[in-house]
Amino acid sequence: MGVVLPVLFALFAALSNALATVLQRRAALTVPQSQGFRPGLVLDLLRRPVWVAGILAVIAAGAGQAAALATGALALVQPLFVLELPFALLIASLVVRGRLPGALWAAVAAVVAGLGLALAAAAPTGNLTHVPLDRWLPALAVCAGAALALALAGLRRPAGRARAGCLGAATAVCYALTAALMKDSVPLLAEGGLGAFLTTWQTYAFALSGICALLLLEHAMQGGPLVASQPALTLGDATFSIALGVVLYDEHLRSGWWLLPQMLGITLICAGVLALARAGVGGP
Repeated sequence: MGVVLPVLFALFAALSNALATVLQRRAALTVPQSQGFRPGLVLDLLRRPVWVAGILAVIAAGAGQAAALATGALALVQPLFVLELPFALLIASLVVRGRLPGALWAAVAAVVAGLGLALAAAAPTGNLTHVPLDRWLPALAVCAGAALALALAGLRRPAGRARAGCLGAATAVCYALTAALMKDSVPLLAEGGLGAFLTTWQTYAFALSGICALLLLEHAMQGGPLVASQPALTLGDATFSIALGVVLYDEHLRSGWWLLPQMLGITLICAGVLALARAGVGGP
């Protein structure tokens, strides 16, 4: 049962996030594109019920993610969110009542098989409960700097692939940081109750990081095609999360000859994600 519960919680969260992606993408396409960062975009979207439904799905995903991170390693839980993309494609096909061609089913199979192979070969271990502040400070600085640099690079470009890719990558950094902070604060609910949870800085840090991720996500989806933003978001989240798990939580991945099946799995995931993104997951 050591990995079963976190995997189940993570799968629920990935499915909820996929539903949110489809709904938010459809809502974002109904507002005019802007050339810069526009906080008013969220106010426009709040008037659209489909976007509000997407936010409710995000909340459900957050609850599932918190439960998964409280019981499992960051390097195990976050890569499972790669499944959000095939889930989103399946949901989108149901929404428009369309049938998936064989090539897309093959892409879904590649993502699922690649993820299973990579995680089985890596076998992430270690589940440090709390991270000392001296580890957090450089990690926070690096993540904040990377997200800011990517966001500025994207916003300086016109709407298109470059902009969507940069904003998708910036969103990925914020998502990974949010998960890492959440993993540190959520166990306090069981250890010290709501009071302990509300008096630790990590709780407010992951809330702030999550809000930044949400704002960047809306602009990434509005700023260009999903074939640019979704791979950067999906693969970037998994990559940054694994790095944070190793650096902050002393999580370990198998090395040696195990790197060969890990690389094969990653190759399958990348090929599948790119194929699915070209299909326009969550499009109108």
